[in-house]
Amino acid sequence: MVKHQPLQVYERQLCLSCITGIYGCRWKRYQRSHDDTTKWELLWSFILLSTFCLLLVWTYFWWEAHNDYNEFNWFLYNRSGEWSDGTIPIIGTTAAGFTYITFLMVLALCHVALGQQLNLHWLHKIGVTAALLTTIVGVISVHQTWKQEWDVIPISLQATGPFLHVGALVAVTALSWIVAGQVTRAEKTMFQVVVMLLYFSVLLGLYVVPLYITSPCIMDPDSLKPRPDVIGHQGAPMLAPENTLWSFQRALQMNVTGLEADVAISVDGVPFLMHDRTLRRTTDVQKIFLDRQMDEASNFNWTDLQQLNAGAWFLKEDPFWTVHSLSEREKILIANQSVCSLEQLLKLASYHNSTVVFRVQRPPRDHPCYHSWINDTLEAVQKSGIPQSLVMWTPDEHRAQVRQRAPGLIQTSVEKLSPQSLQDNGISRLLLRYNQARTQEIRNFSENNINLTLYTVNEPWLFSVLWCSGVSAVSSEAPHILKKVPYPIWLMRPNEYCLMWVSADLLSFAVVIGIFIFQKYRMSGMHSYNPEQIMLSAAVRRSSRDINVMKEKLIFSEVSNGVGSAEELYGDNGYNYYTNQGISQ
Repeated sequence: MVKHQPLQVYERQLCLSCITGIYGCRWKRYQRSHDDTTKWELLWSFILLSTFCLLLVWTYFWWEAHNDYNEFNWFLYNRSGEWSDGTIPIIGTTAAGFTYITFLMVLALCHVALGQQLNLHWLHKIGVTAALLTTIVGVISVHQTWKQEWDVIPISLQATGPFLHVGALVAVTALSWIVAGQVTRAEKTMFQVVVMLLYFSVLLGLYVVPLYITSPCIMDPDSLKPRPDVIGHQGAPMLAPENTLWSFQRALQMNVTGLEADVAISVDGVPFLMHDRTLRRTTDVQKIFLDRQMDEASNFNWTDLQQLNAGAWFLKEDPFWTVHSLSEREKILIANQSVCSLEQLLKLASYHNSTVVFRVQRPPRDHPCYHSWINDTLEAVQKSGIPQSLVMWTPDEHRAQVRQRAPGLIQTSVEKLSPQSLQDNGISRLLLRYNQARTQEIRNFSENNINLTLYTVNEPWLFSVLWCSGVSAVSSEAPHILKKVPYPIWLMRPNEYCLMWVSADLLSFAVVIGIFIFQKYRMSGMHSYNPEQIMLSAAVRRSSRDINVMKEKLIFSEVSNGVGSAEELYGDNGYNYYTNQGISQ
């Protein structure tokens, strides 16, 4: 009886084991396969790729929407009645999901590069499905509740487009290593042609993308207009409670040229500063007037309003995560802030020679000042003693009456009209949200002597884009941040950008061609297969018994002929098989 020693090959491949183990729970060598990926797994690979692309856009959206996080939280407050930072769970889940899906994408690319079969584990399939559905629900929710924010994507691309193009070019160029390996190893000409066409179509598309990238910051620096004026929107609400005297004083310390506020009218005809319809969010009305906390702010008289604390909520809620940076003196001042009247704001602005823009909320129909609200507001302006040339008047109602009583006011519209219509109505200024004016429109307003102010601009990249566009002024909740932007973040001459674009394309093309040539040379230098090896590698759809038989024939054929070790055999053939079967006679 002759008993052959079982052949066991345990070549250590820790990296490959981790890749196949984490992706498909195939930790052992005999579980790996170089067979073609099944159609079902190809479908899951497509789902993974789609989820990655969707999450990439979703992550980019929330990254650039940082400018408007406070606006989003205010929308949520109006729906729920409770103030909270709703961006935290969204950003957290988005970051976790994007990191997870990106990790799986990297593992999938490693499988393709190593010639391993894609076989996503069922747990990962559940995770990918959950990430895809969660993102889709998020996109639908944002579209329904915050539709206007989608405009931040094309606007932000004006600041990031040239750099995203270079990043995408680097990523696609790096993928040429995998693509070239697949094309070189493939035996079917049709497969090679399809892969080459797809890859080079994407590459060519990236090469010509700069033709469609437009940015106002690609310009001659000599054409750059003066730095836009910065208006403190509700003062400096990141450093002090909004619409309070201390908030406006903090904004003036940041060298703003103007102040912006929201105005309501009390039942006794006193204009005061309040953004919300109720007092619940920014005062302690629940403590002082518990039974009236849901009443509209305009239903209180000025005596009642003066009893409310308008600063303690800021220290408690910390809406911008800035309380920790405040000194003890500042915290004491904040804790003792009260509701501010329009007259107080105008006197402060007059002392500092600052422009004031305010938007007045007309009281409800049953309000005592429903018909007199314009006169009440004009009276407060006149009593404050502020020069009329410092006040930007926004209400559209009774403009003719306002001009007769206060002809020096700066007539300002919050409705987007053509320059000709504005001039016909004697309006010299326009106040719009930053997504309501394109670059060409901004320049058109400027050419027609219409001063355009855009709100709310908190991020340096957005401030830079609007600066390059030629906007006159911006309204900001973060004047302390914009104060640190004395020049656009980046400014590039058209010929410099063209040189960068062409150089990147040529370098990418040279690298891709070099990689394809190297992969072709590398694959052509591999050892030739003997007939039994070729038969084994072609036996993709054979039964496991047939494959085992062929493996045994191949092993003992090579060993008896002294060709080399089994480890060399499987290394050359690209297989990682081993057998524990003993053969006895």
